[in-house]
Amino acid sequence: QVQLVESGGGSVQAGGSLRLSCVASGFTSSTYCMGWFRQAPGKEREGVALVDNYGNIRSTASMKGRFTIAQDNAKNILYLQMNSLKPEDTAMYYCAAKFGRYCLTWDMDYWGKGTQVTISS
Repeated sequence: QVQLVESGGGSVQAGGSLRLSCVASGFTSSTYCMGWFRQAPGKEREGVALVDNYGNIRSTASMKGRFTIAQDNAKNILYLQMNSLKPEDTAMYYCAAKFGRYCLTWDMDYWGKGTQVTISS
């Protein structure tokens, strides 16, 4: 059973940084795509960044340069380093995953419960 558990959210002032972590377990395939998504109140969920088991990365253009996705394969942990945070980055951040080669689409099969990020001005 795939489990994704996020942590690292919190409240920071604009301009600050946070690093989110997602511990993954129960993977049944060595080929996968994992990523981060976010959903702000009253808005649709949007993709932030994806990474596959080969290390290929896809990022949303508006967040590229401030947000960096990374993975520790040995520890089965996915990270999202967020810098220069803005109030509009306030959202619930979710870790997600699916099996298969490459991150060809943003559709995912497994989701964590999320971690809240709140940025004050």
